[in-house]
Amino acid sequence: MAVGKVSDANFEAEVLKATGPVVVDFWAEWCGPCRMIGPVLDEISGAMGDKVKIVKLNVDESPKTASKYGVMSIPTLMIFKGGELASRQVGAAPKQKLEQWITATV
Repeated sequence: MAVGKVSDANFEAEVLKATGPVVVDFWAEWCGPCRMIGPVLDEISGAMGDKVKIVKLNVDESPKTASKYGVMSIPTLMIFKGGELASRQVGAAPKQKLEQWITATV
């Protein structure tokens, strides 16, 4: 499953109303660490398949959602389950750590 994109406009439908767990990557084009973990999230998404949905939210294009969830630094990753925030991870991390975090939460 490929990493999708969400915005302020479709965040509720795509994330909060999703049937399974959703990992949201709050990122920006100019953020080096964000660009570093992009390919890692693609790999994790491919490996985990339908177990979890992974989406990216550009904080420059969708500041309302980022502000609502108190995103102060990026990358910030959040896992939502049943419309609720289940876990938060701030900063870039190696693939193994991200996989463990996602697996432990979902």
